[in-house]
Amino acid sequence: MKKYEVGVIGATGMVGQRFLTILENHPWFTVKALAASANSAGKTYAQAVSGRWAMTTPMPQKYADMVLFDAEKDVKKIASMVDFVFCAVNMKKEEIRALEEAYAKEECPVVSNNSAHRSTPDVPMVVPEINADHIQVIPAQRKRLGTKRGFIAVKSNCSLQSSVPAIQPLMDLNVTKVLACTYQAISGAGKTFERWPEILDNVIPYIGGEEEKSEQEPMKIWGHVENGVIVNAVSPSVTAQCLRVPVSDGHTAAVFCSFEKPATMDEIISRWENYRGRAQELELPSAPKQFLHYFTEADRPQAKLDRMLEGGMAVSIGRLRPDTQYTIKFVCLSHNTLRGAAGGAVLLAELLCAEGYMD
Repeated sequence: MKKYEVGVIGATGMVGQRFLTILENHPWFTVKALAASANSAGKTYAQAVSGRWAMTTPMPQKYADMVLFDAEKDVKKIASMVDFVFCAVNMKKEEIRALEEAYAKEECPVVSNNSAHRSTPDVPMVVPEINADHIQVIPAQRKRLGTKRGFIAVKSNCSLQSSVPAIQPLMDLNVTKVLACTYQAISGAGKTFERWPEILDNVIPYIGGEEEKSEQEPMKIWGHVENGVIVNAVSPSVTAQCLRVPVSDGHTAAVFCSFEKPATMDEIISRWENYRGRAQELELPSAPKQFLHYFTEADRPQAKLDRMLEGGMAVSIGRLRPDTQYTIKFVCLSHNTLRGAAGGAVLLAELLCAEGYMD
């Protein structure tokens, strides 16, 4: 595989930090440019994250002396240095949309962790194991942007990275409705326990925007490409409730699901264990060998025990049983800053490279 030089826009935040830990020894991607806000621009990376490094592993020394660019003012400079950029900035949505389009129009593809473009009809929002074919909308997006090479692709919200993958192998059973209650780690808010002592011995029953994303984004993932846009699915109906819990990493979901065609519990588990997507077919570097893992133990999956399964890129499922109101219910878990954020974006970039969109 060709080697690619990449930039990380929003490199000092928690997701940006996670990008750099993932990319430190990546076989295809080499980080050539780091960018952040004007406040950090001109500082070395080590200076900019001093006292703010939130990962459990040390800051990679290869980035320590890299001087940060201004994410907004240095678009042309950064675009000239790299093959594409990862974007994980903390800005207003309209500012993010403008920034990502600015990079794309400089013929620099953008793989975004941000939500700003998730509802843009010609921007693919991809989980590589589920809807890899949605990248076929990119030529239409390029036509709209007036670019030959530049485009924007996004990953979906972290809160649905466990429930939607678990439902996907059941979709041909005519899934009609889904209820998902998520119990989300504090790293999803960019926090650590040291920075957020209020979360200890506490559960917060509100996360701004999460329930809307958890209900709306699956419909785009389950949609299809038609006439240069992604047409959202109209079923199943999805409702969600999202809570913040005192867990460092790992989003857990309790899922209730109804479908019309019969299937035994053993058949459902077999569907999960044997499910493979495009990421596994292509043997992408970040792809888990087995996407979905089922635990037979009554007390699994657990965030502390199972979030790092297959490098944090697999989804864990357990407690499958019949339900009195829905057809089945189960519990699932994914690592929210690996599978759910930076890792999912790196996997999407690998897919785009393997399919020729970065050439």
